[in-house]
Amino acid sequence: MDTTAPRTTILIVDDDPGLRRSLQMILEHRGYHVETTEDGAQAIELVGVRPFDMILMDVRMPVLDGVHALKQIKTLRPDAMVTLMTGYAIEDLLQDALAEGAFALLDKPVSIEDVIALIERAQQVRHGALVLVIDDDPTTRTTLHRILTHQGYQVCTAGSGEEAIELTRRCAFDVLLIDLKLPALNGLETYLEIKAIHPEAVAIVFTAYPQEMHDLAQLALHSSAYACLHKPLDIDHLLDLLQEVVSLNAGRTGV
Repeated sequence: MDTTAPRTTILIVDDDPGLRRSLQMILEHRGYHVETTEDGAQAIELVGVRPFDMILMDVRMPVLDGVHALKQIKTLRPDAMVTLMTGYAIEDLLQDALAEGAFALLDKPVSIEDVIALIERAQQVRHGALVLVIDDDPTTRTTLHRILTHQGYQVCTAGSGEEAIELTRRCAFDVLLIDLKLPALNGLETYLEIKAIHPEAVAIVFTAYPQEMHDLAQLALHSSAYACLHKPLDIDHLLDLLQEVVSLNAGRTGV
């Protein structure tokens, strides 16, 4: 029986053939399995067929740019690890990319040491808890995504309850971080819908309106939410709670 561990798979998406060849050659020399394509539309097709451990994708490409491709890739595979590469300072676009769940951003010309470090960090993150951040505030989503990813969690984000429920149908999240005040479905309704799909998911709810949301927060806690926090979030306290949840889950599964 072959017990050899499968090689880490990398997808390089860039319309510069020289960069594709260079990165492929270097990464294959390091032992990775590498595939390449020249635009975002082709990348989406490949990701639809099979997952990759890391996707390295240029921001500016013909046919479909990297940010719009990222959005569609995350729809297909919410846990996809996508690092965007750019030689241009497009602040609004990059903030949008982080809000949509980009794993990291790299400036061109890329440093191969940085690429290797990101691939290794992505592998570590894949073994961490899978967290879904649900908040209609893109700044909060971006901030939590960046902090939690650096802490070793695998993070997806959603801007509404409906989006979060759809993501949950495709991916079993370990922890839900839910703003109680959401458009359309509120945080409690979202939590209960997700809980019906994945009863084992643990929720931490939060709100910037503790008085207005008091009754909703109490209902969430009575419905097995793990904790209720107030905005602005105390990040250290949040990280402590997440570690408690992960430890409890590990105890239940015997890991």
